[in-house]
Amino acid sequence: MLADALRALPPRHSGWVTMDTARVRAFAEATEDWQFIHLDEARAAAETPFGGAICHGFLTLSMLTAMSDEVTADLPGMAASVNYGFDRIRFVTPVRVGARVRGRFIVADVEERGTALNVHWDVEVEIAGAAHPALVANWITRIYQEA
Repeated sequence: MLADALRALPPRHSGWVTMDTARVRAFAEATEDWQFIHLDEARAAAETPFGGAICHGFLTLSMLTAMSDEVTADLPGMAASVNYGFDRIRFVTPVRVGARVRGRFIVADVEERGTALNVHWDVEVEIAGAAHPALVANWITRIYQEA
């Protein structure tokens, strides 16, 4: 049963993802967020405390979907998974453009909702070589089970 498999799931990490300039520019295009702090390395280094250009916080947050698909790919009985919401999100450390990040996922709770499950995840997006995560969140996904 999928609910039992999720409850027994140990903490899992996704693979590392490089947050390169092309990804940041594509996100800026999609969201129309053209702040220089994301796109102008020299200006961001000179005018901000970040030391250079940083990724959009919502870009980092949006990576949770692909990361979670990776850590749940081997679970039996999953038909589909969608965002249900967040109970908490905190952007702890800016992600510099070019940095590598990965997700750390812990199942905090599983609620059975008919043929679907609401899965509460404690998640962190870690930055390679950094002492603190990029973000921490309590994320809820709705998982639909195979018929």
